[in-house]
Amino acid sequence: MSKRFQNLKKIPAEPAARMLAMTNTKLQTKLTSPASAPVDAVLEELAGLGAKIDILRLLSVALPPREATWWACLAGHDLIGPNPKAVPPPLACAERWVFKPTEENRIAARDAFETADMDDDTTFCAMAALYAEGTLGPGDLNQTPAPPNGVSAAVFAMNLLSMKMNVDRMQVHLDILIDRGLDIARGGNGRVAAGDGAKAEAKG
Repeated sequence: MSKRFQNLKKIPAEPAARMLAMTNTKLQTKLTSPASAPVDAVLEELAGLGAKIDILRLLSVALPPREATWWACLAGHDLIGPNPKAVPPPLACAERWVFKPTEENRIAARDAFETADMDDDTTFCAMAALYAEGTLGPGDLNQTPAPPNGVSAAVFAMNLLSMKMNVDRMQVHLDILIDRGLDIARGGNGRVAAGDGAKAEAKG
């Protein structure tokens, strides 16, 4: 296995197929890996097939909710650029929840999600933070389960939006998105440079 997919310590040691089934998620790529294959093995196969979108899809499911939400926040910053006049409230509140996952910050994420402008795509970041505890929200909604794919769908959507913002360099940017997720899965902060993944594969 290449170094690119090794030491993903944040990802639970369970079959990728089970994680996908639990979140009602299907890969678009036909695999030869057995149903018992762990996430790193499936990621390796997907990479070999050039199925980068499915790598994003699987990482969205496999990363724990807090780590996945941070991955979405990094994609959210792609949308607003490096020097925005202000960070949109859904993105700002989601980041605060990641750094300090308190009930107060979850309430703020909910409020930002509910009051966001209709054209603010960073609402997916707040959605991920809102559903990360496994319920529809704080307060009375804390007794109602969130959709099984609530976090992963929001995170996947955020990464796809980032990809579309970089359509002129899509393949390079897809690798950046993937390498961010992999770095987070290894316990990093997801702030990677272009080409990091390719270098790791070459060394592997």
